[in-house]
Amino acid sequence: MTDDLQHGPLEDRHRALGASFAEFSGWLMPVSYAGTVSEHNATRNAVGLFDVSHLGKALIRGPGAAEFVNSTLTNDLSRIGPGKAQYTLCCTESGGVIDDLIAYYVDDDEIFLVPNAANTAAVVEALQAAADSGLGAGLTITNEHRSYAVLAVQGPRSAEVLGGLGLPVDMDYMGYADASYAGVPVRVCRTGYTGEHGYELLPPWESAGVVFDALAAAVGAAGGEPAGLGARDTLRTEMGYPLHGHELALDISPLQARCGWAIGWKKDAFFGRDALLAEKAAGPRRLLRGLRMVGRGVLRPGLTVLAGETPVGVTTSGTFSPTLQVGIGLALIDTGAAVEDGQRVTVDIRGRAAECEVVRPPFVDAKTR
Repeated sequence: MTDDLQHGPLEDRHRALGASFAEFSGWLMPVSYAGTVSEHNATRNAVGLFDVSHLGKALIRGPGAAEFVNSTLTNDLSRIGPGKAQYTLCCTESGGVIDDLIAYYVDDDEIFLVPNAANTAAVVEALQAAADSGLGAGLTITNEHRSYAVLAVQGPRSAEVLGGLGLPVDMDYMGYADASYAGVPVRVCRTGYTGEHGYELLPPWESAGVVFDALAAAVGAAGGEPAGLGARDTLRTEMGYPLHGHELALDISPLQARCGWAIGWKKDAFFGRDALLAEKAAGPRRLLRGLRMVGRGVLRPGLTVLAGETPVGVTTSGTFSPTLQVGIGLALIDTGAAVEDGQRVTVDIRGRAAECEVVRPPFVDAKTR
């Protein structure tokens, strides 16, 4: 690992908890503590605590901030209001995905964004260029990457953990509330990336340790565990959730990734609107599908998918599912190949033909709502 990796505000605490580390999106990240399978199962059955402070943050503030964001990002921000958050995408004019992100609607003149770590600067740059073109006169768009930490508390006992600390838990899915713990302000949102009932908390970067320590103690008392990047990936793959750079990218459109639901098709303007409308009318040339291995083995990204002897797609993600005890993956499959759910295909794993069943994600039942 190189010396130019970025470090989160809680690295000393992760080391004290025995975490192993790896590079991810330019950041040094805790991968696991007790082991990925243990942390995965703790999240599914009790509660897991994730430090995802590497996620980006950006702030759009000024007259008409909400209207400006609604004219640039894909989802229809007018469907929500203050105290709500929304999944949305920032696209190129050709319909590729610069990033997927969460937009927090503070008020008409303030929108807070949480993009992915590696794409924060690109999102801010795209929005700033739009503002400079005349769409956002009087707006300030700032990169707030190190202003806030992000802590995710996920699992069936997550509400119990937060409620025991006096934090709000009764908001609807994608609702949020501003609160405080031990004098530290914290924004609490009913969302997450695991498919479980859960919350994401945003305390200030410099005082995140106070909130993390309290959460870690409460999670342990509830039978849960701190969880790292490994469990985050197995959990999201079981749900079929896209990860930028895998299922979403500059050359993978929202329609191909089955994220068309996050597009406000009736809006007059957003980045990539014309290209995406054209793709919708013609039908995407490939679609994201789930693959469940019939035998033993583990899928990885970048493997060729074949129907008979014909290549029909490529895997974008793959892992061993601790919940199902079988290998699973996601793949972009050519729509012209007429591959159907329930059909058997093979995946070339280093020269071995591994048989898989095509399925529609999620692989396990979602409990988010």
